[in-house]
Amino acid sequence: MEKRNIIIFDTTLRDGEQSPGASLTTNEKLVIAHQLARLGVDVIEAGFPIASDGDFEAVKQVARNVKGPTICGLARANDGDIDRCWEAVKYSQKPRIHTFIATSKVHREKKLQKSKDEIIDLAVKAVKRAKGYCSDVEFSPEDAARTSLDYMCAVVKAAIAAGATTINIPDTVGYSEPEEFANRIHYLFEKVPEAKNVVVSVHCHNDLGNAVANSLAAVAAGATQVEGCINGIGERAGNASIEEIIMNLVTRNDYYNVNLNVNTKEIYKTSRLVSSLTGIDVQRNKAVVGVNAFAHEAGIHQHGVLKSKQTYEIMTPEDVGWTGENLVIGKHSGKHAVSALLEEEGFRLDKETITQITDRVKELADKEKSIERDDIIAIARDITHQLSEDEQFVKLEEFSVVTGSNMTPTASVKLRVNGEVKIAAGIGDGPVDAISNAIWQLVDPSLKLQDYHLKAITGGTDALADVSIKLSDEQFNMFVARAVDEDVIQASAKAIVKGINKALNYKEKILAQG
Repeated sequence: MEKRNIIIFDTTLRDGEQSPGASLTTNEKLVIAHQLARLGVDVIEAGFPIASDGDFEAVKQVARNVKGPTICGLARANDGDIDRCWEAVKYSQKPRIHTFIATSKVHREKKLQKSKDEIIDLAVKAVKRAKGYCSDVEFSPEDAARTSLDYMCAVVKAAIAAGATTINIPDTVGYSEPEEFANRIHYLFEKVPEAKNVVVSVHCHNDLGNAVANSLAAVAAGATQVEGCINGIGERAGNASIEEIIMNLVTRNDYYNVNLNVNTKEIYKTSRLVSSLTGIDVQRNKAVVGVNAFAHEAGIHQHGVLKSKQTYEIMTPEDVGWTGENLVIGKHSGKHAVSALLEEEGFRLDKETITQITDRVKELADKEKSIERDDIIAIARDITHQLSEDEQFVKLEEFSVVTGSNMTPTASVKLRVNGEVKIAAGIGDGPVDAISNAIWQLVDPSLKLQDYHLKAITGGTDALADVSIKLSDEQFNMFVARAVDEDVIQASAKAIVKGINKALNYKEKILAQG
């Protein structure tokens, strides 16, 4: 049987970034997009351009600068979304507009309050408008997995007739079981013969833990595009882990009999990069990219691996590009060494940013600190995460802290909040608690600090302080932010301000979506 080509559609920068707390700056999106191109994904869904000016700019910059993959933007089935999407993706050599509308009964009646015929009419108009801009148009019946089979087929049939070149069947809320989802794909091909002339895609969420299994079942049933996110990040329980899908299709090619364009040796560094920039850690026992994925503790396993790796390893660390982590940069190392190290970690940065990182590395080295790989990654993450001027609702202008033996720690802080200078003072159990209390007097009271974590990146009393915080809004959305600095208090203040800005940017994006 002739092998089918499977298109890998990565939505880390769109659906993955919709995880509260995973908000990315334009610079960070560009860094990840370049690494996704090196990984060899076929399509990068770079964002939702109508959501905010920041999202629009990020999609535009990815479209302008990232070569190789198709660059896609998401748009609801209305003229404004589609027009805005095209304005962002048109700079790509291979642009795509991905438009969608909900089709399940609960969405039609509770959210859209539209009839079945009205939904089809809106879908057709959206596809035709998108088709007027570019030849590559994807259409998704949102919540397809809870849509009646025959109505789903009717919507798909109309979208194909209107010009859609990819039809995506999403399990938007992670409702399906693998056999059930495979049967849905079989039914689609049976009832809509013209589906064989377009790309049939799947997009599965992980609410019941079935996202990867459902995606693979759909491939076995005939789907030729799979959508997912690096490390399985995404809304709620996340999306299908794209690296797990890739390694299933590669490792078990005897079963799936398909072709992929990806370079699997770029998987591990892509995973580390996304984890570093989003602040969402990868669990140790995560398939393919977890630090335990190739570890063998049980004596019987160790004995077998020493005799032959094939006894317990169905894939090798080298297959996914797993590398060591202990490279040391010396005092006299220049930007070429720093750049080479960062490239190994998936960072592709412009000369100006590399210079900023190198200067900061040298500052640390001048203090006789041993600079290790994780220090440089932390500095790179900190610099690339700097928000643009229009994304900074709150800026840290200055602060001071007074503490000592047998005295109550006291802090004063000056913030610029929406352009207005504000000053406050606070006390606390320690200097970090004091500056945190001062900051919280000046910002949105609905934001609450839920978690604070401090660690030294590498050993020694001169180690960089890596502060991660988690805060929540009134809807209990969680936002994670990290900052590094030689000074623990400064790192803490920077992390809290970053978290506040993430939350406020998310709030603005939600308001823009209506």
